[in-house]
Amino acid sequence: MANEKNDLRRRAEELRRVISRAAELYYNEDAPEMSDYEYDALFEELKQLEIAHPELDDPNSPTHRVGGAPSEKFEKITHPVKMGSLSDVFSEDEMRAFLERTTKTLADAGIPPEEILYSVEPKIDGLSVSLTYEAGRLTLGATRGDGTVGENVTENIRTIAGIPHALPEPLDLTVRGEVYMPRAAFERINAEKEATGERLFANPRNAAAGSLRRLDPKETAAAHLDIFVFNYQTGSLYADGHEPLTHAETIERIGALGFHRIAIRRLTASPDEVIDAIREIGEERDGLPYDIDGAVVKINSLSQRAIVGENPSTPKWAAAFKYPPEQKKTKLLEIRVNVGRTGVLTPLAILEPVRLAGTTVSRATLHNIDIIRERDIRLGDTVIVQKAGDIIPEIIGSVREARTGDEVPYTFPATCPSCGERLFWDSEEGDSGALRCQNPACPAQLERGIIHFSSRGAMNIDGLGPAIVKLLIDEGLIADAADLYALKKEDVAALPRMGDKSAENLLAALENSKTAGPARLLYALGVRHVGEAASEAMIGRFRSVDALFDADAEALADIPDIGSVTAETVVEFFALPETRRLVDKLREAGVVTALPVSEEPAGPASETLAGMTFVLTGTLPTMTRDEATALIKQHGGKASGSVSRKTTYVLAGSDAGSKLTKANELGIPVIGEEEFLDMIKGV
Repeated sequence: MANEKNDLRRRAEELRRVISRAAELYYNEDAPEMSDYEYDALFEELKQLEIAHPELDDPNSPTHRVGGAPSEKFEKITHPVKMGSLSDVFSEDEMRAFLERTTKTLADAGIPPEEILYSVEPKIDGLSVSLTYEAGRLTLGATRGDGTVGENVTENIRTIAGIPHALPEPLDLTVRGEVYMPRAAFERINAEKEATGERLFANPRNAAAGSLRRLDPKETAAAHLDIFVFNYQTGSLYADGHEPLTHAETIERIGALGFHRIAIRRLTASPDEVIDAIREIGEERDGLPYDIDGAVVKINSLSQRAIVGENPSTPKWAAAFKYPPEQKKTKLLEIRVNVGRTGVLTPLAILEPVRLAGTTVSRATLHNIDIIRERDIRLGDTVIVQKAGDIIPEIIGSVREARTGDEVPYTFPATCPSCGERLFWDSEEGDSGALRCQNPACPAQLERGIIHFSSRGAMNIDGLGPAIVKLLIDEGLIADAADLYALKKEDVAALPRMGDKSAENLLAALENSKTAGPARLLYALGVRHVGEAASEAMIGRFRSVDALFDADAEALADIPDIGSVTAETVVEFFALPETRRLVDKLREAGVVTALPVSEEPAGPASETLAGMTFVLTGTLPTMTRDEATALIKQHGGKASGSVSRKTTYVLAGSDAGSKLTKANELGIPVIGEEEFLDMIKGV
């Protein structure tokens, strides 16, 4: 029994960690790595686990939150009515169970089944917003945020065609809708980004979220966003105070006021017709001009909704049927091998083009050689393709019964396809190892290394996208990252799609990047296992990139967050003659490689937290993690990225993940923001 309880607890903790990370990527970074279907299934599993075993519930569980944390970029607003979400179902049987529950609840209240109508409509895959009007004038547009607190994006909202700035009547009301990017606009914008070498949007939903959160409303307007309004929350839809009696009447009235509204596909009392409508919407999904991720079923009568009631964050009178990721069959024509910036080889499948989830797919990731072996994928196979996270096409298996005997098992090359050097098997790479090219002059590694060097977390060279990097290499203008700083305007301007102005902008960005600082430079060098946090930690200890040439593994491993594997990798990297030459060239070009003497750390503002080590996790109520870290250092404490027995306190906010779990396992005290601030004040 004890073992079963421990297994359930571990599963709940794992689900919270995975869901919190996925939610952070989806809502706050607009960079999902998991499909909505997978996320919703895990969320539902966790919710049911907490219901069945209340002792496993946690106040920081993602099931107690809706959406993502409000951004720091916009003014925060508190919603007058909480913007909740819908309960999800993943099968027709679950949908029938939902219909049976609501029918029984209403039957117990004396309402016969034939008087209970359900609306069925597409579930738009976009960004939920509320629109507030005073005397018929738009006064506030806000994102959902966490359901209680959202972002004021009014000026950006005004650029969306389906949102009237003024209503035909002087009404006071708040309506709710879903902002989305039409597929045509998504494809056009991504084509423009690809042409200029910019990072592409992952999918229309994240394109919409990113565009709505632009600081410049002109950039939002250029995205050609649209909206479907599906509900009203407060106020009145009628000047005479009349309240609508049904959802259908609400939708009709919303349209009459000038909003783009959701279309009800079916209004019926028949469970079979509800299921039929869900199937019809699913069959039409690929041909719609916008993305959907499900179908929503709602009780039509507003008075009946009141009888059925609501859960703390979801209504009991509605449910969202979530469609599984779309899958298609196509032919595997070829497997190409890409060489990454660290020399690791990754296979890429070349496919007969197939329409999948709104776009034409002709390539798919195969991740690594083990995937090819485990799934027995052969050249010439008919394969099943889907989009991981509705974003990245991947092959999930081959159709073995479709084989003709002409299919050929795939073997990796013995030499690098970019430079021709022999490959070696790196057993430390990932769970099962990987093939790697060790040639530091490998052209493919050079291209990807410079793309990383110029990325936002590294030297942040605006305008130096993948396409421009490739052109610079192909034209022989650069052979390493330091050569970027020797570029001449006339050489850059002569490149395709550049010109004088673009060349001037790029050279200005390069000049600005010289003062990015030694920590960013260290990260930009692309040392294996060394991320942004590790770079900051090493520069904080050694003060310069140059000092790392003399650092030993023991001294490096003594730095918090730097393990022995990373320490050995750093020593090996800085022992290479190529590294010395590159850093010397960068310094000679004017790139800052050391912290100035003026940045030698001054004494802390107080010693209140002296001797204490804090680990931060989750979202704090009123401050960012960077602000909290700065306070810790100002008062003599240390901030670490991982929980260990040396940790004094874990400072936890909402959506805390695995660090909170480990703190509980080790018995490390967990405090909130209020306790933390009291500690600084000496209360």
